Amino acid sequence: MTGRIGAKGQVVIPKSLRDRARLQPGDEVDFEMRNEEIVVVVRRSPRRLGGRFSRTGMAARLLEDRAREPR
Repeated sequence: MTGRIGAKGQVVIPKSLRDRARLQPGDEVDFEMRNEEIVVVVRRSPRRLGGRFSRTGMAARLLEDRAREPR
């Protein structure tokens, strides 16, 4: 696939690639230079805990506890 850089330096990611990468408006991406290529890397952040536990810090405590479990 080929794109074109606009006057403001913007490039549109083709829909078929956005769909395959599950990109939505507002998602964050990083740009990396690898040799002579510019690579777009999707930044995935864990989903936030919702509902009545959203501001309790419970998710962080559970993840810390799980990290301490022997594997």
